[in-house]
Amino acid sequence: MSILKEFRDFAVRGNVLDLAIAVVIGGAFGTIVKSLVDDIIMPPIGILLGNIDFSNLFLVLKQGSKLAGPYVSLAAAKDAGAVTLNVGLFINAMVSFTIVAFAIFMLVKVVNRLKREEVQAEAPATTQDCPYCLSSIPLKASRCPHCTSQLG
Repeated sequence: MSILKEFRDFAVRGNVLDLAIAVVIGGAFGTIVKSLVDDIIMPPIGILLGNIDFSNLFLVLKQGSKLAGPYVSLAAAKDAGAVTLNVGLFINAMVSFTIVAFAIFMLVKVVNRLKREEVQAEAPATTQDCPYCLSSIPLKASRCPHCTSQLG
């Protein structure tokens, strides 16, 4: 079997295509969540906390070589060559992560529930309860292995 044929068989297998689709949709979902956090959620939180702009919340670790601080924005600090600890960007990333993790949790929860319902609907009964001791025993059993009662 040639390498190209093996690669083609691998690439068109269902799992690989599902993974590729999930990565593309996940990337798009990530940009939507980033916009939600940066543009919708964090501005009101910043106003509630005293007009804080989280994207410009930073600590200067080392003054810039081009221009000394204080710096009015993170961009100004970066332009001056300052070394900064970007606390606000980290907070935005943590909020984004929490939203994405919660959305994935909810999706997995729904999928697991659907799978569980599907398995319960498809699986025929393979056991029965013993009428004497109520233990679970195989359908074809003629005697209960737990209480040794003769089954009808």
